[in-house]
Amino acid sequence: QVQLVESGGGSVQVGGSLRLSCAMSGPTDSGVCMGWFRQAPGKEREGVAKLNVPDGGAFVADSVRGRFYIDRDDGENTVYLQMSSLEPEDTAMYYCAARIGGCAYLMREVDFHYWGQGTQVTVAS
Repeated sequence: QVQLVESGGGSVQVGGSLRLSCAMSGPTDSGVCMGWFRQAPGKEREGVAKLNVPDGGAFVADSVRGRFYIDRDDGENTVYLQMSSLEPEDTAMYYCAARIGGCAYLMREVDFHYWGQGTQVTVAS
């Protein structure tokens, strides 16, 4: 059974930085895509970034490109979401997700097989 454990959320001032971590455990015989989604109150869940673990190929959504960066820990099934220049609009619950078989072309919730519990990020103005 694949499990995802997120950490690193918290409260930060506008312009600050946070790094979220997601550690995946469990059997993954084939390629894995790990991604981050976020959901603000009253809004739909939004794909933020994804990374194809075998080769490091990454995608970052336009809404956060240039401020957010996704990376992995070589040899470990852990990905990081480095967030900088945070804005109040970045306040949301952030969820880690994993897709067995590598990244799909699109970044949709339905394409991911496993989800973490979420970690809250709050940006105070």
